[in-house]
Amino acid sequence: MKRLTDEEISRPLYSYDAAVRAENGCFAGVDEAGRGPLCGPVCVAACILDPDRPVWGINDSKKLTEKKREQLFEEIRARALAYSIVFVGPDVIDRDNILRATMDGMRQAVEQLAVTPGLVLVDGNRCPDGLAMPARPVVKGDATSASIGAASILAKVSRDRYMLELDRQYPQYQLAKHKGYPTRLHYELIARYGIQPFYRRSFLKKLGYGPEGK
Repeated sequence: MKRLTDEEISRPLYSYDAAVRAENGCFAGVDEAGRGPLCGPVCVAACILDPDRPVWGINDSKKLTEKKREQLFEEIRARALAYSIVFVGPDVIDRDNILRATMDGMRQAVEQLAVTPGLVLVDGNRCPDGLAMPARPVVKGDATSASIGAASILAKVSRDRYMLELDRQYPQYQLAKHKGYPTRLHYELIARYGIQPFYRRSFLKKLGYGPEGK
C-alpha cells in the first residue's frame, strides 16, 4: 500500500479550511492537550494559518510521531499568521474543574492572538463563552481542519516540553514516560513518593488527596 505524502495527508484539511474561509474570512482553530493527566497544566493553543504558506503534514497530533510533531511545531510557528499558547495550571483546574479551566484557556488563547479572527473553530463538541466573535465546535476537528490540527500540534508539543522540564526537576515520577497520564506506573510512583504542587488534587480524591490534601 502506497504511503501518503505530507501534502496528501493535509490537503483535505486545507480544503475544509478554504471552504470555511470563503464563507467567513479569517478564522482561528483552537485545541487543547492534557485534559486527562493527573498532573501538570492543560495547554490550549489557537492558530490562524496562512493559506498561501501551507504546512504540509498537519493532522491530528495523536496520529503523528513525536519527531514529526516537533518538526511541524517549528514550521507552524514560522508560517502561521498568528498563534498563541496558554497554560492553565493545576490550581485553576482544582478550583474550577477541568472543563471550565479548559474553556477559559481557550478564551484566553483567542484573545491573545495578534490577528483578530472573524470566526473560531474549536475541536470537540462545545465552545467557550465570552468570545468576541462567533465560534463553532467541530467534532474530531484536529483531523478535519488544518487550523485545528495546527493548534493541536502547538498544544501537544508545548505541554510535552513542559512535562519534560518537570521530569528533569522531579525524576522520581518518570514524567517523560507518561507525561502525567494515569498509567499503572504513575499510580505506583505516587503511592511511593506522594504528590507535589503540580499535581491535580481533584483528580486524586480516590487516593485521599482532596482539596485539603494529605
